[in-house]
Amino acid sequence: MDRQKLTNLTLTAMIAAICAIGAVIKVPSFVSTAALDSAPAFLSVAFLSPMLAGVAGMIGHFITALTSGFPLGPLHLIIAAEMFVVVWLFGIMHKKGLNFWKWPVALILNGIIAPLPFYFIISPAFFWGALPGLFMATLINLVIVAVVMPVISKVFVRKEGRAH
Repeated sequence: MDRQKLTNLTLTAMIAAICAIGAVIKVPSFVSTAALDSAPAFLSVAFLSPMLAGVAGMIGHFITALTSGFPLGPLHLIIAAEMFVVVWLFGIMHKKGLNFWKWPVALILNGIIAPLPFYFIISPAFFWGALPGLFMATLINLVIVAVVMPVISKVFVRKEGRAH
């Protein structure tokens, strides 16, 4: 394994570990899996590829579900896949320089669209009950990222595809 791959793998594991710390900081809501686990994954797009940042976000959700007792059982697979897609898309938009649009897109996708399948899978009441807490957790996570990302971006300067 070359040095860059090892660095990226290590950074991904570290971000997943930081997601685990955020996973124990719950946002009070009807659904007990709303937590501050996605902020590190969103933040990692500053120095990881969108794919690896998405993997970190997916692992972060699984850790949040684990610390909550997996209240939705195997449905957490859907949520983890959605988390991967949202962080991945946020990363793509970040890399393309869509610095304004990445924020509302992430908020709408993660805070409103991602829980939408549960409207049909579980019930409309579950969706409407979960929506405020999930939206608020997403907003808090994104505000944290918006505050910290400018500093992190300066630390991880990319030159010729390598983090220095």
